[in-house]
Amino acid sequence: QVQLVESGGGLVQAGGSLRLSCAASGSIFSIDVMGWYRQAPGKQRELVATMTSGGSTRYTDSVKGRFTISRDNAKNTVYLQMNNLKPEDTAVYYCNGVIRTRTSTLQGNYWGQGTQVTVSS
Repeated sequence: QVQLVESGGGLVQAGGSLRLSCAASGSIFSIDVMGWYRQAPGKQRELVATMTSGGSTRYTDSVKGRFTISRDNAKNTVYLQMNNLKPEDTAVYYCNGVIRTRTSTLQGNYWGQGTQVTVSS
């Protein structure tokens, strides 16, 4: 089994910063894409940022220039540095990993439990 555990959420004023972390553990053979999604109340879950094992990144337009995703492949960990936060960034942030386990030849899509980010105006 695979577990993704997030940390680093919280309450911050507009213009502030937070850093999210997500560590994957378990019977991992390889990790392809790791990333972050978010879901605000009454809205669908949306992609925030992703990074492949080779370092290619993708960001949703609303966070470009403010958020930075990074990975430590040796630690199976992905980070999201969030700067200049805005009230509209308020959401539950979920870590995602496309992971192949040691007992399968197929990749699976795994999610963390989510961490709340609240930005006050």
